[in-house]
Amino acid sequence: MTHPTYTQQALSRYTLPRLKRIAAELGIIPTEDKRAAETWVNAIITHQSTQLQKVDNQALAQAELDSYIADQGQAIAPEPLRIVEISFDHHEYYADDKLVASISHDDDHLTQRWVVIVNDKELFRANTLMRCDRFICTHYKNGSLPVQEQLATPPTTENQIMAHIFNECQNYGFEILDDGIYNNNGVKLGQVGCTDGNWWVKRRYSGQQQYSNSVYDAVRSLSMVDVSTDSKSIFDEYILDQPLEQLTGDRLQRLLEKAELVTA
Repeated sequence: MTHPTYTQQALSRYTLPRLKRIAAELGIIPTEDKRAAETWVNAIITHQSTQLQKVDNQALAQAELDSYIADQGQAIAPEPLRIVEISFDHHEYYADDKLVASISHDDDHLTQRWVVIVNDKELFRANTLMRCDRFICTHYKNGSLPVQEQLATPPTTENQIMAHIFNECQNYGFEILDDGIYNNNGVKLGQVGCTDGNWWVKRRYSGQQQYSNSVYDAVRSLSMVDVSTDSKSIFDEYILDQPLEQLTGDRLQRLLEKAELVTA
């Protein structure tokens, strides 16, 4: 039940019987001289002050509890990690813009070839990429993952980017020149690059940068560029015979681009 709040000035104007009724409603029984009106006024004012203090303390305690719950929630469920696929055999995990860990592929090991690396040291080894991913995410979530010492320069430098592109182009026999990537017949296929950790490809017939999952996918898409005039390209043979519902996003995008060229 909510009671009105009385001021000292208002109570001083009330008669003794009325003060007693107010005290009774509030459950107050003064211990001093009950014949004096001032006794009842002081008892009522003291009771009101005590009740207000209880309300303030409860509000403060609730605010502290809410803050604690929010902090615990953040500790238990931190922001999800961002994964950057540098190449098929190298993945980097970031919290915001800070490197947390990386996964590399060890060709020299017979069974457990996937390795979690933190501070250039092996932390965990498994036979699948997903087990390494689970290890990083689990230990990052519970705070048991060692702190990665941040590099003075961005982890993926321009030289590293070019090295990844060169390695993938080597697999297809492509040549990298200043203005782009060429096949072994000297025909320009397009360009591949990485901006802010995101790989992109620009095909010769498109002219626009398009997001790619990795450098592997970006260079592979250039291998499907149609440079012939009267025969099927690798793109046609590999993709056009597949149902649309089985195409990945990247392949479907290339099919749509192909359709735009035909109808243009």
